[in-house]
Amino acid sequence: MPFQKIESEKLASAVVRQIEGLILQGILRPGERLPSERELSERLAVSRPSLREAVAELQEEGLLTTRAGSGIFVADVLGSAFSPALIRLFARDEQAVFDYLSFRRDLEGLAAERAARLASDTDLRVIDTLFQRMEAAHAKRNPADEAALDAQFHMAIIEAGHNVITLHMMRAMFDLLQEGVFYNRQVMFRNRPTRDALLEQHRAINAAIQARDGAAARAAVADHMEFVEKALTEQRKAERHETLAQMRLRHEAEKAG
Repeated sequence: MPFQKIESEKLASAVVRQIEGLILQGILRPGERLPSERELSERLAVSRPSLREAVAELQEEGLLTTRAGSGIFVADVLGSAFSPALIRLFARDEQAVFDYLSFRRDLEGLAAERAARLASDTDLRVIDTLFQRMEAAHAKRNPADEAALDAQFHMAIIEAGHNVITLHMMRAMFDLLQEGVFYNRQVMFRNRPTRDALLEQHRAINAAIQARDGAAARAAVADHMEFVEKALTEQRKAERHETLAQMRLRHEAEKAG
């Protein structure tokens, strides 16, 4: 008969499985510092030797890392999503930004549709809370807070879809966006009419998800990404025009001199 004796699981193995799960579900994030050994052992109700054994195993797996004098951190598990050479190519290629927006439109549209269908009531509250914070930040002259909340809002929607593959793929893509690889989000938020339009688009996305209308949520994401693409196109055109105007001004100054 295909039965085996039931053996109790070591405490260290249980700790490993719990931390692995938290990383997989995106609750523990790359670069996040874990509590101190004493605090973590108390929270998990395990001995320090069992905790040390679990941490050592997770370090060997490449999921945790130790920084001298600072503590234990979640490793940068997203760092290998793209090689540094490919990231540099992304940054230099003008078409890459539009391919990135197309990728986001497809993936985030599906994620929003999925969130409308599968999100828990708590997931919906998180999304709505972030939108309310965006509304409050919208009144500020400095767009930095609103731009940061924009990324958090979109990630909350992806998290609410409860698909770990999509979650980690999109988190890697948003990390590149925050590093300015594709474009500087804050530049877009400096224009007040653009900021107003973006807020209304986020309002539409939030409303559709709160109403659990998957088709409307997906359509709202598509409208939003198409607007971003158009705004970036206009921004790049304006930058090229400004460069030409400056060249003409310098040329006229040289002739006059």
